[in-house]
Amino acid sequence: MITISKEDYLKAIAEAEDEGEAVISATLAHWLAVTRPAVTAALKRLKKDGMVVVKSDGRIQLTSQGRQVAEQTIFRHHLIERMLSEIFGMPWYAVHEEAERLEHAVSPAFEKKLVEKLGEKDTCPHGNSLALRTPAERRKKGLCLLSEAPEGGRFQVVSVYERDRKLLDFFESEGIRPGTRLSVQTRNYDGTVSLAIDRKITRLGEPAAEKVWVSKA
Repeated sequence: MITISKEDYLKAIAEAEDEGEAVISATLAHWLAVTRPAVTAALKRLKKDGMVVVKSDGRIQLTSQGRQVAEQTIFRHHLIERMLSEIFGMPWYAVHEEAERLEHAVSPAFEKKLVEKLGEKDTCPHGNSLALRTPAERRKKGLCLLSEAPEGGRFQVVSVYERDRKLLDFFESEGIRPGTRLSVQTRNYDGTVSLAIDRKITRLGEPAAEKVWVSKA
């Protein structure tokens, strides 16, 4: 039986891999805000169910069955975000937390209705793709992090990190959202980057700039 807890763990493993992290017990404890003993107990159940394998170095990997469950959970999350944004008009920066709560309540019948209503679309309101891609795979497609974007270049925001509501609120206040066109004015000695967005100059610290993927405009 696939419980909400199991879905949360499998989804966290898949998404952490997508962000280029080496997934170990400490990673999951941090991502899910749970204790190490809780992670150990959960992994024991997931291994028994054939959902994950734990390598000798402690790295946790999804089996094909585990990845299928993770991708299905991510798909439902994606649909809920789109429903909240496209049907109910909820701001793009507010839908992630609601989708986290609602994704487990979506039945196959409701999922089918959502697909019929919303149509096929690969990206969520934050610009993130349904197809999980590692940083290396994103770079192969011509994307780079805003923290890496060269001075003087013109770019378009493709996607932003969606699991930090305060960061999303900040991005919204500065006009940084999927589709935003900007130019990199200067890269500063302290790691901040000065951006021009609609004739407005804003400075972004390196931790925030590392959460934005852009393409050349």
